[in-house]
Amino acid sequence: MAVGFLDGPVLRVTAAPGADLGALAADAGELLTPGTDRSDGLPVPGWELDQEEPWLVMSWTPRPVSSRAEPVGEAGAADRVLLQRSAFVGSTFTVERWRAMKRSPAGGLAVEALVRTPAGEPAAAATGWFAGVGRCGLLEPVGTHPDHRGHGYGRDAVLGACAALAHRGAGAVSVVTPSTNDAAVALYRSAGFTVVRENRDWVRARRA
Repeated sequence: MAVGFLDGPVLRVTAAPGADLGALAADAGELLTPGTDRSDGLPVPGWELDQEEPWLVMSWTPRPVSSRAEPVGEAGAADRVLLQRSAFVGSTFTVERWRAMKRSPAGGLAVEALVRTPAGEPAAAATGWFAGVGRCGLLEPVGTHPDHRGHGYGRDAVLGACAALAHRGAGAVSVVTPSTNDAAVALYRSAGFTVVRENRDWVRARRA
C-alpha cells in the first residue's frame, strides 16, 4: 500500500490510490526516529506544510541543444566522483559506489554528462534518470567544481544530460531545487527550465 525510504532526516514516501493515510501516518510515527520530522511525499495526517523553505519543480521541454558535455563511462568514473565530492560538502561518493550504482537494477536508466575545461580538467557533471518513452525524466544530481563556477560548465552538463534523456525518448525533464538556492534556479533557467509549481515538505509536530 505504501513505500518509503529515509534520505537522511527526510522521509520520501508514496502510497497506492485509496490507501488509508491515517493508518500510514500512525505507522510512520512508530517507525520514525527523533529528528526525522519531514516528508516530501504524502499529505500526512497530523503533519503540516512547511512554511519556511518551498521547493521549485522545474521542467525542460526537449529541443535541439549545443553542449560541451561528454557521456560518462568507466574511464571517466574517477572524474565523475571527484566532481560529486567537490560540489557537495560531506559527500562520501566513491568509484566503487559509482560502479555499484551502474550495476544496480536502475543503472540502465541513468545518463551522465561530464564537462571539462579546455585544459581537460573535470568542471561539471549531471545525472539524469530515464522513466520510459514519453515520460518525464528526472535530473539529479547536478554539480560544478568550486574552482570552475561561473563559466557555463554547469549549464552544459545540464543540457548534456537533458539531451541524452530526450534521445532515449523522454517527453520532458524535471528538476527540483530549493527556491532559496538562487544559483541553482538561475542555472536551470539558463538551460531553458521553467517553473511548474512550488512544493512544500510536510513536517510533524516536535516531540515533547
